[in-house]
Amino acid sequence: MGKSEDFIQHIQEGYSPKGDFIHLGAAMFKGETYADAAVKIPLKTMNRHGLIAGATGTGKSKTLQILAENLSEKGVPVLLMDVKGDLSGIAEKSAGGDFLEERHKKLGFPFEASSSPVEFLTISEQDGVRLRATVSEFGPVLLSRILDVTPTQAGILAIIFKYCDDHHLPLLDLKDLKKIIQYATDGGREEFEKEYGRISTASTGAILRKIVALEQQGAERFFGERSFEVQDLCRKDSNGHGYVNVMRLTDIQDKPALFSTFMLSLLAEIYTTFPEEGDSDKPKLVLFIDEAHLIFKNASDALLDQIESIVKLIRSKGVGLYFVTQNPTDVPSEVLGQLGLKIQHALRAFTAKDRKAIKLTAENYPLSDFYDTKTELTSLGIGEALVSALDEKGRPSPLAATMLRAPMSRMDVLSDSELEEKIFSSALRKKYNEEIDRESAYELLNKKIEEAEADKAKEKAKEEDLKRQKEASGSDRGTRNKNKTEGAIIKVLTSASFIRGAMGILNKLLK
Repeated sequence: MGKSEDFIQHIQEGYSPKGDFIHLGAAMFKGETYADAAVKIPLKTMNRHGLIAGATGTGKSKTLQILAENLSEKGVPVLLMDVKGDLSGIAEKSAGGDFLEERHKKLGFPFEASSSPVEFLTISEQDGVRLRATVSEFGPVLLSRILDVTPTQAGILAIIFKYCDDHHLPLLDLKDLKKIIQYATDGGREEFEKEYGRISTASTGAILRKIVALEQQGAERFFGERSFEVQDLCRKDSNGHGYVNVMRLTDIQDKPALFSTFMLSLLAEIYTTFPEEGDSDKPKLVLFIDEAHLIFKNASDALLDQIESIVKLIRSKGVGLYFVTQNPTDVPSEVLGQLGLKIQHALRAFTAKDRKAIKLTAENYPLSDFYDTKTELTSLGIGEALVSALDEKGRPSPLAATMLRAPMSRMDVLSDSELEEKIFSSALRKKYNEEIDRESAYELLNKKIEEAEADKAKEKAKEEDLKRQKEASGSDRGTRNKNKTEGAIIKVLTSASFIRGAMGILNKLLK
């Protein structure tokens, strides 16, 4: 048996799932593409997470598009983080072309154009189905990690949330949270100290400054009602195709704190609300996080710990996470070790740092008798990638330099009019884009403060009235005593004995 036959057999043994699968492409060896060496990814292992990496312009976004549309076709809903704004074309069929037909001839199966049912979501000023979450849903632990506060400040936040729970004060948005923090060290200081102990104004001041910093990245649009129900990410259309939910994030590339806040809250909500799925035939939901370095860049240790914990645990909920980034080193090693499917596009060796990164990347892939991994990493063309997956028993599949299939949907973006039509025809938009500002902690505390001030004003008026009454009472007694004295004197002066005595004295003086 020749080397080519050995290679084909090697790939077939590693990529022949018994259950349903995604046909990703065909393996390449020494410049040739072998249709018999099909690279098929089992749906059963798509909840084991994954990585799509590679230099700019090597085809990462198109690979993401291929996976997303094929998952949708298999009935698996998808959430895409569209940071660059180049994924909206998944909502329309590909226009086709000779080059696509030619590519698929090499792969051994025909090209078919298709589109996916799509919802466009937003957490910023862009149009789309608006996603929100309440501060109460975050809870003190998650919020503390987002704000990167000290243990003392985290304890104060826990007290704040406890007070609001005990006194039925809904924490819906950041306005509510700021108001209750201010109240704790101002009008409600005595009440808080009596129930929970002294709260430092320096600590509450530091927390407020971090909340303001988060607001400056646009977080006030994200916190509030109506709160998004994550089950709405798992919808299917009438054909049984899973919805591709495209999160529009082009205007928050320079706001990593907001992106991290959204992602962490979403993952936490999915983990707490989705039931355990066990070992199912396909995922319940798959999330693709484009420009994943935005989550990990400048993230605190506490935040990284939270992300790592969720990545490890969320698989049991039937949810797969796929990180898309330029270099695998953008993803922490603890997270990287949890990723089952790895699709590595070409890397460029322009500097010594690049060559070091290539060496580290090569070490993340299985050893191969057919490839020099470091050499392959720098020689892959656009739309080609090194692939390593898990088989249905969870074992790593052989390394395969793969010519990837073409996307079935449009590889360009939607026009403004097409995008507007898709957004305004959405059933979810009608459900979530109504802004609700019901009575919450801000309004209730303002009412409480107003009532307290009114009570103080009444008490002060009452005290002043009593003072006036006392003063008036004292003045009346003085007048009565004066009148009494004057009356006594007049009585004495007008008495007969006084007059006779006075006349006797006068007569003596005249004589």
